[in-house]
Amino acid sequence: MGANYASSKPIFFCRETLNLALPFQSRNTKLPTIGYRNPAIKCSARFRPCIDIHKGIVKQIVGSTLQDTKDGDSSLVTNFVSDKSAAEYAKTYKGDELTGGHVIMLGADPLSQSAAIEAILAYPGGLQVGGGINSSNAVSYIEAGASHAIVTSYVFKNGQMDTDRLKELAQVVGKHRLVLDLSCRKKEGKYVIVTDRWQKFSDVHLNQKVLDFLARYADEFLVHGVDVEGKKLGIDEELVTLLGKHSPIPVTYAGGVTTMVDLDRIKIAGMDRVDVTVGSALDIFGGNLAYKDVVAWNRQQECV
Repeated sequence: MGANYASSKPIFFCRETLNLALPFQSRNTKLPTIGYRNPAIKCSARFRPCIDIHKGIVKQIVGSTLQDTKDGDSSLVTNFVSDKSAAEYAKTYKGDELTGGHVIMLGADPLSQSAAIEAILAYPGGLQVGGGINSSNAVSYIEAGASHAIVTSYVFKNGQMDTDRLKELAQVVGKHRLVLDLSCRKKEGKYVIVTDRWQKFSDVHLNQKVLDFLARYADEFLVHGVDVEGKKLGIDEELVTLLGKHSPIPVTYAGGVTTMVDLDRIKIAGMDRVDVTVGSALDIFGGNLAYKDVVAWNRQQECV
């Protein structure tokens, strides 16, 4: 899965429906509705698809190895490089009626921005987008077709939560379109939110108080268990349990899924309240877990 990235303003694509110079609240743009949750419908845990983009190419990378180095990507651990475009994956997810997935740009380069735009154009309203998102560029991705903007480092700056930026984002994008990535690592027995490509520990611990506060400004949480993410070592069940017990809004867990059994473990540990995304383990990303089986599992989840 993806990591956290330096903020960067995206390339804007010419579309007659976009009017990027106007404030978000005053635009008369018809925004997509595909993929939004109906609050009256309650579902058990579901599968959320993903598209991770690195230098314009769909890849699966161990996120904790992403670093800015002078000699290139010498420390990068890559599990898979696809010959398919981000848009092709988006069309597959659309065909399988999978909603709430996320497109993550593993860097702020123009090729990755272009590929992300192509993906959300291919599945309007069905995908969230993250990577270098801030208050200046978030709306452009929403208007291009993303259902939500995913943000981490912009809110957790220099190891601290910047509440002014958080409130600004919620006002500009709208609470109902904002996802906070609360990816974390364990430190001294507690889960600590990490930023800047998962290399820096913040001073924010993941607990009920923090989740309740952040839920005032966001529609969903995305949480990577960084210590197991991309390594196919099995899930962080303790983290899943914490999220299922304390998250007051929808939350998606990522990290360590290897088998179908892991999906059921997340369903049980998260008390049917934690969604799951799978990356490197899927056969569409070079793994052994059949994508078709995960889609079938998703369809078996009950909604009332």
